[in-house]
Amino acid sequence: MIPAAKPEIGDEEIEAVVRVLRTGSVVQGPEVSAFEQGFSTLVEGRACIAVNSGTSALHLSMLALGIGRGDEVVVPSFSFAATANAVAATGAVPVFADIEPDTFCLDPASVAATITARTAAIVPVHLFGHPAAMDRLVPLARAHDLALIEDAAQAVGARLGDKPVGTFGDTACFSFYPTKNMHSLEGGMVVTGDSQLERKLRLLRNQGMIRQYEHEIVGLNNRMTDVAAAVGRVQLGKLSRWTERRREIAARYDAGLLTVCTPPVARSARHVYHQYTVRIPTERDTFRDRLARLGVGTGVYYPTPIHQLAPFRPGADLPATQQAAAQVLSLPVYPQLDNRQVDLVVKAVNSL
Repeated sequence: MIPAAKPEIGDEEIEAVVRVLRTGSVVQGPEVSAFEQGFSTLVEGRACIAVNSGTSALHLSMLALGIGRGDEVVVPSFSFAATANAVAATGAVPVFADIEPDTFCLDPASVAATITARTAAIVPVHLFGHPAAMDRLVPLARAHDLALIEDAAQAVGARLGDKPVGTFGDTACFSFYPTKNMHSLEGGMVVTGDSQLERKLRLLRNQGMIRQYEHEIVGLNNRMTDVAAAVGRVQLGKLSRWTERRREIAARYDAGLLTVCTPPVARSARHVYHQYTVRIPTERDTFRDRLARLGVGTGVYYPTPIHQLAPFRPGADLPATQQAAAQVLSLPVYPQLDNRQVDLVVKAVNSL
């Protein structure tokens, strides 16, 4: 079986963990600071604040921007639930907008239709590694004086035009979960170009203090460990090579797949293929089962849109989201795949 995903944990990662454990400094120490500095090279030198998960990155971004009870935040429904959970955790209300069918990312026209006097922010998700339409969403946010929080959990290294994701919003949030394009076992990063937001984010992640026992605000414990940061630093050094391999695999799929709808890439976008997601217009689940019998693992992200989950049922009419949820199927695209395995996937898909 070729699995749908395969986290990378090699000797270098293991050695880094052992090295940190032997120092005795294991929580928010020098490794975290070095990881933050290294990651900043991916986001045009913006400030980076390491936290314990991508969800924490989103939640702290909301809190730092003052979002809370009485506010509405526009999010896609076609995403992982963390996008909406982070909004709801502040007391604000997630309002769901539809997606563009080609990119699976927020449709700016649908976003515009959801904006009310209570809207405080927009959260575009750069889904599957494809950048959202920031060239249209940034002007929309500015026109309505709304905060913009990029959910870049799946898109480290993606670009739109000459700008990397993570450099468009007031904040941007990355995830380092084990199946992401790079990981730190578990962890996240908040990115901002605003020095006041940076300071507030650093306070919020560490019980409201920067210096020990000098609590300036009410904060949380969302710190990253030095063990996680050490793994992240190793993976950061491999990211460029891994990204190019993902793109090579995607190009091989694009050229070889004949029986499914392959993912388009918007003009001027650089897709980093956290997932290679095709559409199966009918009987997707049957197609998936038959692929499994041929030795190809796949993933379905996300079979139930967020607005249909039990905590979030506002009755939104989101036709592009509904269609995507019923049709999408993600093929293996991780860097450890060799060309023989990629060709086996192509052969199996084309045989159905």
